[in-house]
Amino acid sequence: MNSSRHEGKSARQLAWELIYEVDHSSTFSNLEVPKALSNSNLDARDKALVTNLVYGTLRMRAFLDGAIKPHLDRKLESVDLKVLTTLRLGAYQFLILHTPAHAAVNETVDLAKIVCGKSAASFVNAVMRRITEHPEYDPVTLSEKYSHPEWIITAFRDCLKDDDLVKAQLESDNAIALPTLVSWPHLSSHQELLDAGAEKIPNSLNAFTFKGNPGDIPAIRERRAGVQDLGSQLVVEKFVATQTSGEELRWLDLCAGPGGKAAYLEALVSKGEMIANEPAPARAKLLSQVLKRAKILSFDGREMPEELGEFDRILIDAPCTGIGALRRRPEVRWRRQPSDLRALVQLQRELLNSAARRLNVGGVIGYSTCSPHIAETKMQVSDFLRSHSNFRRVNVGEGADRDGDLQLWTYRDGTDCMFLSLLERVN
Repeated sequence: MNSSRHEGKSARQLAWELIYEVDHSSTFSNLEVPKALSNSNLDARDKALVTNLVYGTLRMRAFLDGAIKPHLDRKLESVDLKVLTTLRLGAYQFLILHTPAHAAVNETVDLAKIVCGKSAASFVNAVMRRITEHPEYDPVTLSEKYSHPEWIITAFRDCLKDDDLVKAQLESDNAIALPTLVSWPHLSSHQELLDAGAEKIPNSLNAFTFKGNPGDIPAIRERRAGVQDLGSQLVVEKFVATQTSGEELRWLDLCAGPGGKAAYLEALVSKGEMIANEPAPARAKLLSQVLKRAKILSFDGREMPEELGEFDRILIDAPCTGIGALRRRPEVRWRRQPSDLRALVQLQRELLNSAARRLNVGGVIGYSTCSPHIAETKMQVSDFLRSHSNFRRVNVGEGADRDGDLQLWTYRDGTDCMFLSLLERVN
């Protein structure tokens, strides 16, 4: 997306354009919103409004659609996406942000005239008036109330086995999350981020929150610090902690793009050789923007080139459903389908098998997903250990579950639902 296209737009029009474009592409809102805001001339208050409108409207889609449906004279699926995006944005402002009825209607109709045309604006006006005249929408299902597909709710229930905890997780997914920053050691300092207005996250090594656009911070713009959820930082820190002080090891990040974990890993590992691999060439190019000394390669992680040799540490930040990061990437809940799971689980299995073949005795695989789905976490690890008797689990330390793995939850830990299992080759 060319962010310069959004210059000179009002907050609501910019929000509409971002929502519409995310729905039309494979991009993620948490990447596109900061870029667009950096190129806009909006003031801080309007930038905050854009952020709220984009994430909120994407996040609460099922709730909003449930509120819109009774006031349509046709099926929701037959409404043009430009018009439906406008209605969702208007309904979000009225039902969630509690914008006064007359303002919600007028602002939404004015927006419709710009992005949909005058004839569509009349339809938007009629529907918005009906919504504001009947504000008592009461969703029946958990899916509509918490705006999550049923299959994701089931996946959470399979893990948590407690309906109250499931609801707590659903609520956490729908909460506004401040950007989380990471100070990369030797490249930026804690004081530098503090001076820029960031706040240190208690008990973390290098994590900060920031109430604003991270692109406004010099260390972020100059790629001396990153934007990274605390859960991802913890995965890297626990993986690095498997080395003994002073060891010079060979490290491989097998699925490194776009480079967040790889950059933090490189900053924490001062000795030894590090290789970062990303099979997609376009994403591999992104690695060169953040990595300073690691060798960057692009190959299919399921079939490593023989000349690479063996490694002591291999991080597999595996492609997954991504349902553990729904508060930061709200569109994922609508973009992913249960049918995606089979191919992803097979890919994860093949990556694990590939890494096992190229790991030295005493070496450790860090298997990580941004998903708590048991098919991508516990079942995957159990299947691997059953078929690889020369491997054992290594306890991740603080925060470990009864198996010794790390499973973070947004409702409990304030992070994305990252999973990490440490697998050591013993012979």
